[in-house]
Amino acid sequence: MTALAAQAPPRVLTVAGSDSGGGAGIQADLKTMLALGTHGMSVIAAVTAQNSLGVQGYWELPAEAVRAQYRSVVDDIGVQAVKTGMLASAELVETVAELLAATEAPVVVDPVGVSKHGDALLATAALDSVRHRLLPVATVATPNLDEVRQLTGVEADDEDGMRRAADAVLGFGPRWALIKGGHLAGDALDLLTDGTDEHWLRAPRHDNRHTHGTGCTLASAIAAELAKGRAVPDAVAAAKEYVTGAIAAGFPLGGGIGPVRHAWRTT
Repeated sequence: MTALAAQAPPRVLTVAGSDSGGGAGIQADLKTMLALGTHGMSVIAAVTAQNSLGVQGYWELPAEAVRAQYRSVVDDIGVQAVKTGMLASAELVETVAELLAATEAPVVVDPVGVSKHGDALLATAALDSVRHRLLPVATVATPNLDEVRQLTGVEADDEDGMRRAADAVLGFGPRWALIKGGHLAGDALDLLTDGTDEHWLRAPRHDNRHTHGTGCTLASAIAAELAKGRAVPDAVAAAKEYVTGAIAAGFPLGGGIGPVRHAWRTT
């Protein structure tokens, strides 16, 4: 008797930068996608020299290389969700936005501007491209409060501020905005809204400094859950639960900030 071929898991594509230290970027994305039962694929937009202490440098790939990677994966294998992270330059942002606009799959945009250590990962000249080209193709945009301020000028330090932040982000066209309030005091509070429905997501704040890769992990988890067919609020709630556990299990690595533990459910 011939064994039946195994069915492929849901397919998720990350378009982002590589983190040589393995805590964030493409590496965190692929670990998250595997942990959540999906098949992760990658388009590398930039290469960083990065460790637990910070980013020592980064190098963008040519737009033609990014486009070729994307077409290679999408045209043959197909995707059920896409996540974007570090895109570095206006040219790469615009290239990726054009590709996403022609792809029929939900898109999670993590508008990465700086690293966990405060190192710039996006050229200032690219901000307009993020606002007017990338955010309009997003199913869910996932800025933290620093990224909200960078993109919109809105300062948020409480729930009302987070509502104003969400309105400002939604003004650029994403279907949903997830405003991450992890930098505020108290519980880790996020706001998910499409401008009509509000979902407040709370989680206990864990006393653990090893949180490198949190934003990449959350956005990738949302993409993985969307690829499984979940509705946006359910996908975000499941991703929030996953990343909260990963933060609680974060571990020391090198001399600085260690990563979250992507395999916390199994190890």
